[in-house]
Amino acid sequence: MNPELEAYIEAEIIPRYRGFDKAHREDHVRNVIAQALDLARYYDVDSDLVYAAAAYHDTGLAVDRATHHLESGRIIRADRRLLRWFTPLQVETVAQAAEDHRASSKTAPRSIYGRLIAEADRFIEPMTIVRRTIQFGLDHYPELDTEGHWERTWEHLREKYGDGGYLQLWIPESPNAARLEELRKLIRNPESLRSVFDKLFAEERPTA
Repeated sequence: MNPELEAYIEAEIIPRYRGFDKAHREDHVRNVIAQALDLARYYDVDSDLVYAAAAYHDTGLAVDRATHHLESGRIIRADRRLLRWFTPLQVETVAQAAEDHRASSKTAPRSIYGRLIAEADRFIEPMTIVRRTIQFGLDHYPELDTEGHWERTWEHLREKYGDGGYLQLWIPESPNAARLEELRKLIRNPESLRSVFDKLFAEERPTA
C-alpha cells in the first residue's frame, strides 16, 4: 500500500463517514476496505486501486442517498489529489468501481475492481444486516413506531436478501454465499426474525 495515499485517505476521506447514518459510518468503510483487500488476494489487481475505491465508495452519501454511488464517482473524478498516485485512467477505474458497487444495480460491475467493492460491501452476517437495517430506519424514518420499523425491516430484508431478492454476489471466493443462505433461513421464519428484531431494536432505539 502506498503510504502517502493511505495517509491522505485516513486524514481526508475516511473521516467523512462520521457524519453518515449509523449503517454507513467509519466502521462500515473500514470493514469494506478490509474485505476488498482480502478478496483482492485472489486476483491480479492493484491493491492501491482496490483500497481507494473501497475508501471512497459511499462518500456520495454526503450529497444524496438515492444516487450516492454516482455522486461517489463524481467525487473521485473531482479529487485532483488522486492524480499524485494514479493516472487519469486509473482514477476512472476507481470512479467506476464506486459507481458499480450498489446492490440494486441491474447490471454487472464493469471491472474486477467494481466486483471486488460490490462484494466487499455485501458483508453478509445476519445479525449485522438486521441491525444495520434497523439503524437506517431509525435514522431516516424517525416518525415510525415499533410496528412500522418492523414492517419496513422485514420488507427490506425480503426484497434485498430473500429468495429471489435483488442482491447479487460477484466473487466466488467470498464467504458471502453461505452467510446469505443463513440469513435467508432467518427471513423464511418471520417469528424468529421478529424475535431478533425486537432484541436489536431495543438496543438501537434511542432512550427518552
